[in-house]
Amino acid sequence: MKKVCILYSVLCILLLTGCSNTSYNSLRNAEDKLIANYISRNQLNILKTEPAADYVWGEKDYYQVPEVDNFYFHLRYRGDSVRIDSVSPTRFDTIDLEIMANDLIVLRYKQFDLTENPDTISCWTTLDQAYPYEFHYGNTADCEAVGWHLAVKYMKYPGSECQIIQPSKLGFSAEQNSVTPYCYILKIKVKN
Repeated sequence: MKKVCILYSVLCILLLTGCSNTSYNSLRNAEDKLIANYISRNQLNILKTEPAADYVWGEKDYYQVPEVDNFYFHLRYRGDSVRIDSVSPTRFDTIDLEIMANDLIVLRYKQFDLTENPDTISCWTTLDQAYPYEFHYGNTADCEAVGWHLAVKYMKYPGSECQIIQPSKLGFSAEQNSVTPYCYILKIKVKN
């Protein structure tokens, strides 16, 4: 009798797992279509190779990041790459400001879904939300949205601003669970 109960339990688990995979696959297919429709509807120009550092981004230029499916990056504004410090009246040092692992990122954002009349969540100013979102770059315990870490990687410098199309698998838990992609506008600073 015990063997029959165990066999029945295993069978039930296999059936439930199979059903959830099918529905997850259909949700992922719907997500892929939603992203493709958003790109088509907005007539975005998808770049397959990473633009050079001095590339002037067109309003509709989006880089398709090859490391992951359906993650698109658009640089709106390149922040400051260097800072010049006066060491003495006749000598100046140039300091590279490229963001490094574990730098504390201070982020403001606008989030909207990819439908034709999107819902928007804004954390752009102190009127929207008193405090910005903060996380250590590269530390997914601070910020589980891998897409935001990828965006910072391509933004490179404090003061940068970008727009990303982020599939659910690179988002927060709620996005992953609901299989919901979002478009984000992000602007960052580094807290010293």
